[in-house]
Amino acid sequence: MPSRRTARTGALTVAAVCSTLSAVVLTTPAHADTVHIHDIQGTTRISPLAGQKVTDVAGIVTGVRTYGSSKGFWIQDPTPDDDPATSEGVFVFTSSAPKVAVGDSVTVTGTVSEYVPGGASSGNQSLTEITKPTVTVVSGGNAVPAATVVDARSVPDAYAPAGDTAASGSINALPLEPATYALDYYESLEGMNVQVSDARVVTATDPYSELWVTVKPREHASHRGGSVYGSYTSQNTGRIQIQSLGPTAGFPVANVGDELAGDTTGPLDFNQFGGYTLVAGQLGTLEQGGLERETTKKQARGELAVATYNVENLDPGDATFAAHASAIVNNLRSPDIVSLEEIQDNNGATDDGTVAADQTVNKLIDAIVAAGGPEYDWRSIDPVNDQDGGEPGGNIRQVFLFNPERVSFTDRAGGDSTTAVGVTRVHGKAQLTASPGRIAPADEAWKSSRKPLAGEFVFRGRTVFVIANHLNSKGGDQGLTSQYQPPTRSSETQRHAQATLVNTFVDEVLKAQKNADVIALGDMNDFEFSDTVKILEGDGELWSAIKSLPKSERYTYDYQGNSQVLDQILVSPSIRRDCDFEYDSVHVNSEFHDQISDHDPQVLRFRP
Repeated sequence: MPSRRTARTGALTVAAVCSTLSAVVLTTPAHADTVHIHDIQGTTRISPLAGQKVTDVAGIVTGVRTYGSSKGFWIQDPTPDDDPATSEGVFVFTSSAPKVAVGDSVTVTGTVSEYVPGGASSGNQSLTEITKPTVTVVSGGNAVPAATVVDARSVPDAYAPAGDTAASGSINALPLEPATYALDYYESLEGMNVQVSDARVVTATDPYSELWVTVKPREHASHRGGSVYGSYTSQNTGRIQIQSLGPTAGFPVANVGDELAGDTTGPLDFNQFGGYTLVAGQLGTLEQGGLERETTKKQARGELAVATYNVENLDPGDATFAAHASAIVNNLRSPDIVSLEEIQDNNGATDDGTVAADQTVNKLIDAIVAAGGPEYDWRSIDPVNDQDGGEPGGNIRQVFLFNPERVSFTDRAGGDSTTAVGVTRVHGKAQLTASPGRIAPADEAWKSSRKPLAGEFVFRGRTVFVIANHLNSKGGDQGLTSQYQPPTRSSETQRHAQATLVNTFVDEVLKAQKNADVIALGDMNDFEFSDTVKILEGDGELWSAIKSLPKSERYTYDYQGNSQVLDQILVSPSIRRDCDFEYDSVHVNSEFHDQISDHDPQVLRFRP
């Protein structure tokens, strides 16, 4: 999951034509008296008329899109057939601003096409369209076909069928079962006028004027109004994306837990940034739920508070330093140790060879002092230029902040960007060969990715080993609405290799000192139930402490209507065994439209 989506010029990018369909062409147009919209849509995801020219297809215009790279309009047949698997609506792609209005009765001659938003390599489902159209307006001012109500009763609980193994797991050619699977249900309404009512917001309004609602308010509900993604088989079927056909200036600015009261109505589209999307001609009225940012408890005198916080590509040119400082001081209550992810170098994305980040870190420390917090000290290791992934030129890395009035750092020379830190046993205690040091930085597992930062801290005479992580992102994984079911998570291969190295390192520490306090924390870019975390946990060397929370509270990131875990703090047996710890996912960002990062920070309090 990228921390910020790629900018785009429109709500939908129409990319590659399905290669398996492009060769199908008829020399004779199909006749209007035999071809209706439901004939074009068919009973699978792929039109039986793909590649063919159709003539005088009749329908009522239900929506017009005049912006972006996917200009066109939707039409719907006011006299549907009796097959629930066939959609009665279709998008007409005009490429330029269409000269029709909602309520026009039109006939369309053109070519039936299957386009894959985002390109065939994305794995996305295709969108059935009529392209290269000739449009005739028969009359205007007609009643728009009544919207199909999408609600908790109509959307099935099962998400998607298993893909056809003979087609590499694709569901494209499978007969639609709209009464059985949610994805089939939505596909059976593709291009049609649909309606959701009194829908709760489950992902806040983003910079592209879109949000997510659920039509199933009880489905895996979080205690703050979201929908929790708790396993690979609980995809939350009631989620649907909302955009608007109107001006973005009037789009609701919503947080999680708010409600679009009344009816939200418009054509059901499919795009590369979340799949099925209601493009609203009529938006409900925003009713605010009053969600407030959380504040964690202050650590006691004898408690060590350790936090992880992804500050999203922070560099000296950003305007978010005061807000981040306030979050650390007021919401996290000034933890003793803070692992920061995505600290960029001193000139951010300027790719000129700069790798030092002292200006970035010191600017944040100064802002923390100004906010009433402690004057943190810090440790980090500069990466090799352009070798750690992230934004080109930014050289993101992990940084330890620590409050020297509460905790000390054990400096041990030898750690640099390319030297691997090791573990030795000295007087019966584990000791790092370098502090700070990086774990196996030359290993192929860390290619174009952040290397873990390990350090020794001392709190009240007790050594605590802390490993700051930012594992490989989910970029390149197929989305939940992919044509391939279950979707392929290709990014896991590298992340599993990284998790293996971290677990092996922790195992070395515990072999040197069985009762060592070890914490591995950071942006793990994977879920608490994932194989990545199982590998990190190993045979009990670590345990993800977010699992101590009720399931409805396990989330750190909000993506496409799913509240999910990416950021974690894993602890060694000596910390877990006594159960003398408190864990808090402090929700200050992910649920809000005015977030300063897309991640929520995590805090662990325990007595070493």
